[in-house]
Amino acid sequence: MPSALGRHIKLLEEHLSTRLIDRTTRSVALTGDGVLLLELARALLSDVAGIEARFRGSSRKRSAPLRLGAIDGAAVGLVPRLLQDFRRRRPQAEVRLFEDKTIRLLPQLISGRIDLAFVRPPETPDKRLEFLFLFNETPVVAFPEHHAFARRSQVTIADLANQPLIVAERRSRPHSHDLTTKLFAEARLKPRIVQYAEEKQTIINFVAADIGVAIVPRWTSRLSSRGVRYVPLRPIGEYRLPLPAAWPRGSRDATRDAMLEMLKAGLAGYALDA
Repeated sequence: MPSALGRHIKLLEEHLSTRLIDRTTRSVALTGDGVLLLELARALLSDVAGIEARFRGSSRKRSAPLRLGAIDGAAVGLVPRLLQDFRRRRPQAEVRLFEDKTIRLLPQLISGRIDLAFVRPPETPDKRLEFLFLFNETPVVAFPEHHAFARRSQVTIADLANQPLIVAERRSRPHSHDLTTKLFAEARLKPRIVQYAEEKQTIINFVAADIGVAIVPRWTSRLSSRGVRYVPLRPIGEYRLPLPAAWPRGSRDATRDAMLEMLKAGLAGYALDA
């Protein structure tokens, strides 16, 4: 028996206060306690191997996190209810949310940094992406709470003809910008724009400060907006604020596809919140 192994066995015998091996000049054999220890050790190693296999199998079954991109409107309006429904069906699925503007989400889809995104449709769709139209968001008008129109049941574009307007910057939010300018163009009126802003919360803060009024998607009413009232815009006109889902063309992702199928099946309900 190698001397190093013999020393380890001797130390183990001293620790357990028992003899594990009978040694003679001709043979080495396990004692009764030695046989028992060997059986227990084998059972323990088997349990360890089973535990490892179970966890490795579980990790293989768990899919990679779904990286979901969303513009602010989708993040506030669609995504909370969608994730609530999705997690009821797939409680083990992990979803990581990335909130940003369309102009920054589309390149992330193309590069593979995110798997699915709710965006505004680009003026020139990229052939590397697939798009699924979901619904059009409903525009409303944000008024300071003391404004003469703030208590109306609805307003028209003609009502806003002489109102000071706060409008989104077109370079970063072309669809939000066009929501105002094209609705006025359809009515053959010219908007009286007094302030541009980039973020929806900033626009609402400007409305609260009585700088002007703003045409915004209905989901904006869920933002912190003390001092602001939202009034439906009727008729809406021809211009719409579309929201599609987008993902890399030809890619495969079981979690993403399951979310898309659930979304399509319940689309009428989700659209009611828009």
